[in-house]
Amino acid sequence: MPGTGGSGEEGAADGAAGGGGDSGAPGALRRTLTFRDLLVYGLLFIAPMAPVGIFGTLQATSHGAVTLVYLVATVAMAFTAFSYAQMVRVAPRAGSVYTYARVGLGEGAGFVAGWMAMLDYLLIPAVAYLFSGIALHALVPSVHPWVWTALAVAVTTLLNLSGVRTAARAGFAVLAMEIVVLAVFVVSAVVELVVHGAPRGWAEPLTGEGGFSVGAVLAAVSVAVLSYLGFDAIASFAEEAGGGEGGRGPGGPDRVARAVLSCLVVAGVLFAVQTYLAALLMPVSAAELAARPAEQGAAFYATVDSAVGRWLQDLVAVSKAVGAAFAALAGQAAAGRLLFAMARDRRLPGAMSKVDAGSGVPRRALLGAALVTLVAAVGAARRDDGLAQLSSIVNVGALTAFGLLHASVIGWFWIRGRRGRPQLGRSGGLGGGAPSVLRHAVVPLLGLAVVVAVVVEASATAQLVGGVWLVAGLVVLAVQHGGRARAGGVRG
Repeated sequence: MPGTGGSGEEGAADGAAGGGGDSGAPGALRRTLTFRDLLVYGLLFIAPMAPVGIFGTLQATSHGAVTLVYLVATVAMAFTAFSYAQMVRVAPRAGSVYTYARVGLGEGAGFVAGWMAMLDYLLIPAVAYLFSGIALHALVPSVHPWVWTALAVAVTTLLNLSGVRTAARAGFAVLAMEIVVLAVFVVSAVVELVVHGAPRGWAEPLTGEGGFSVGAVLAAVSVAVLSYLGFDAIASFAEEAGGGEGGRGPGGPDRVARAVLSCLVVAGVLFAVQTYLAALLMPVSAAELAARPAEQGAAFYATVDSAVGRWLQDLVAVSKAVGAAFAALAGQAAAGRLLFAMARDRRLPGAMSKVDAGSGVPRRALLGAALVTLVAAVGAARRDDGLAQLSSIVNVGALTAFGLLHASVIGWFWIRGRRGRPQLGRSGGLGGGAPSVLRHAVVPLLGLAVVVAVVVEASATAQLVGGVWLVAGLVVLAVQHGGRARAGGVRG
């Protein structure tokens, strides 16, 4: 651990393998989460109907091949999910990519990965809270969006503070509601197609309108992969996943790995089904939609309204409003675990490394995450262009962290893990077995290529904010390194 006098590699490895402690002390999270709980957190953060908001944009960009876009995006993100599954067995600790980069690449890279992930773990929930506030304001116009936004933050924060299982149960109820609404849409759409037929060819959502364009599909994929951000939050709960041997056996890391992969597959299927049906029912062509960019944001709602009725459009809107708030709940919980892990390793103020004795959650870290998110969300809610501004700067942090995750797989299995480090197995961490060219070289390199391609396609604003945040993190790292060197601590 930092500050103990050992090497950076030893500190990272020991920190990854360690754990336990009494409630109220650092490292005392409770292993109570089931596979279902983990899957609920991941699907909540992603949101089962995530494509609704960008359906029109993807349909127009891909020349009508929106379903193919999501199938390709699912495969593209599978590389990242697989790398998470590899590293959670090596280092089954809170902190997710921060912990993995710390073990696979070293202390400095770990801090950078955590710092970049922190940007999105704090801002993505803010976007979700703001979306919920705007949607609820549309339903109850007499209440300003910022009031609804603040209320959503308060309610979900209280749920997170009450305990991880309580929050998971509430999240499961909301997720079930979202799945039911999605099922109602699917059944209604199928009935409409059976009774009246499809306005366009049955294969068009896969092949496009008027000819297939590889460039158009890949351009849309670079946007569609952002719908999947959130499945990685499951890895943040590695220390709270129960397993064999009283919850501390090898089942915990395996359970997290299965949940990460399952979440991506389930989300991919849900996204493909709903976009296929919506594309078949669209009252206008992709070319017409491309010529009317102002209508792209509401294209899914307009399709539902014209094909099924206003009642289903309103039902979907309510589901999205409530679901967004609980997507933020899952994001806030993940952010709290990231802050907790970095504080436990003395990379952030140590006060955030404490675990509440009653609820078993990192209360101070959660409150810190909630405060930052509240300020960002309410501030944006008070601006007319708040949603556009806030949305334009998210995602680059998480994508950068994904890149370091893939590098960590290569770093651990081919370099650091072969230097005689202890192979403690899945329960203690630092396991993972012998390196495989396919699993530990080809897959992470392909995943890294996907990440780079998406970052290149990101908005200039997002790239600028991400760059500034990265520079700020490097400054903080340099200050910490200098302070520890003067104090005789470890190398950063």
